[in-house]
Amino acid sequence: MNYRHAFHVANVGDVLKHMVLIQVLAHLRAKAKPFAVIDTHAGAGAYDLAGPASSRTGEWRGGLGRLLGAPGAPDAVRAYLDQVGAVQGEFGPTMYPGSPLLAARLLRPGDRLVAVERHPEEHAALDDLLGRAPGVTVRDGDGYAALTALLPPPERRGLILMDPPFEDRAEYQAMAAALTRAHRRFATGVFLLWYPIKDPGAVAMLHQMLEDSGIPRVLAVDLTVRPTTRLAGMAGCGLILVNPPWRLDETLRDALPWLAARLEVEPGAGRWQVDWLRGED
Repeated sequence: MNYRHAFHVANVGDVLKHMVLIQVLAHLRAKAKPFAVIDTHAGAGAYDLAGPASSRTGEWRGGLGRLLGAPGAPDAVRAYLDQVGAVQGEFGPTMYPGSPLLAARLLRPGDRLVAVERHPEEHAALDDLLGRAPGVTVRDGDGYAALTALLPPPERRGLILMDPPFEDRAEYQAMAAALTRAHRRFATGVFLLWYPIKDPGAVAMLHQMLEDSGIPRVLAVDLTVRPTTRLAGMAGCGLILVNPPWRLDETLRDALPWLAARLEVEPGAGRWQVDWLRGED
C-alpha cells in the first residue's frame, strides 16, 4: 500500500510494458467482436513527468527520455511513442499515460475496461481521470480477488493485465497463483504480467512455477539495461504473455535489440530475451 508509481513513471519498465500493451490492444481491435480489458493494479492512470515525485527520481530520463527523437525506432516503438505523443497533445506536454489511460483511449464502442486499484489516493486520481469515460469502470479493491467476479467476461475476448507493485518477494508467487486461477476461468484470454528484474533467482522461480502450472502458450520477455549482478536497484524488467497475439514474438525480437542498445546504462549492459516457456499442448 506504500507503492506510488509516480516515482517510477516512464522508466524502462513502463516503456516495455506499454509498448507491448499497445501491440496486444491493436491485435484485439483487428477483429470486429468486442473485447474487455481488466487491469488489476491500475494506478492513478496518468502522471506528470514534471511533478515532484517524477522529478525527484528522474527515472523517466532513462526510459522514455532516451527514446524521444531517436532515429531508427522499430515499428512497435514508434506506435508506443505515437500514443504517448497523443496523450501529451491532449493533456499537456509533460503528462505520461498509465496503462488504464492507454487502454481507455484504444477502446471502441462496445469494448470495456475495468480498472481496479486499492490505494486510496491512486484510486481517487484514477476515478477522477476515467470514472466517467465511455466503456470504463473504476473499481476499488484487491485486483487479484476481483478476477473471480470478472472472469470470464461476457465478451469472451479480452486482455488481463497484472502489474502489481512488488513490495516484497512473495509477489512473484502471488501473481503466478492469481494467473493460474484466472486462466482456469478464462483460458482463451490474453494475459500480460509485468515483473521487475532485481533478483535473477526470483525470476527463474516465477518461470519455473509457470512451466509447472500446465498453462499452454506462455511467452517470457526480458529486458535488462544494467548488470543483474549488482545488488541495488532494478536491472530491468520482464513480461509474461499467455496466448500472445500471432507473431508478437517476432515483433519483439525485432524491437528489443534496438531498445536494449538505446536504454542500456553502460556499453554492453543491454540484454534481451524472448522465450517460449510452454508452447501448445
